Amino acid sequence: MSGPGAPGSDPLSGRRRPVEPVPTDRDSYLRAWSALHGDYVVESSVLVRGWLGLTYRVARPLVRGRVTPGAVTTAGVLLALAALGVAALGGPWSAVFAAVLLILSALTDSLDGAVALLRGRSSALGYVADSVADRISDLAALGILLVLGGPVAAVLAVAALTLLHETLRARAVSAGMDDIGVVTVWERPSRIIAVTVTLIGCAFVGDTALFAAVGTAVSAALALIGFGQLVVTVRRRLRGHDAPRVGRTRA
Repeated sequence: MSGPGAPGSDPLSGRRRPVEPVPTDRDSYLRAWSALHGDYVVESSVLVRGWLGLTYRVARPLVRGRVTPGAVTTAGVLLALAALGVAALGGPWSAVFAAVLLILSALTDSLDGAVALLRGRSSALGYVADSVADRISDLAALGILLVLGGPVAAVLAVAALTLLHETLRARAVSAGMDDIGVVTVWERPSRIIAVTVTLIGCAFVGDTALFAAVGTAVSAALALIGFGQLVVTVRRRLRGHDAPRVGRTRA
């Protein structure tokens, strides 16, 4: 949930330390989440605020049950991989079941951070592990488009744009951008929605490959637009900034 230098980790050792103050209700949780994400204004996006409110409600009983953030992260990756495997079986019921698994995987993506925040502890290692888990889940979700019959070249293009999107944001933050920059049309919720809609559509149409191609085309358009949004924002935000100091990031 937090990286080196952010609340919740020691910037020198990367060891866990308490997050202060520990959120006690939904509003304080949203404020704490915002502080850990460069003071992002949660109210600026109905989608973000609604999603965070949902994860807060689900995370509370997990915290009471002493479930760890790492366990939630692992469960999310396994659910995404399971969705890919089930979708590969073919058939309408497999598509519906895969959609359910994918939605559950998407929920865990925010849950691990929410659990860490509500437990009052976070770590740099957890932040890195969460990012790696997210990329594995992204690729598994996009792999579903492939097994449904989406064009290979187009699916690979969507995957490449998705990875570039996340790499650009990570490098921009490392270079001095003090928050996530912009919520684009191709954030993780949008990716899950695009693939889930494609799965559900394939469960009710005769030509699965055609519907998968349409879903892939829509995903490609959103990925391209989202990457463009981020490029424009990063260029504007980092214009005139000095290069990162030596040792802060790789050359």
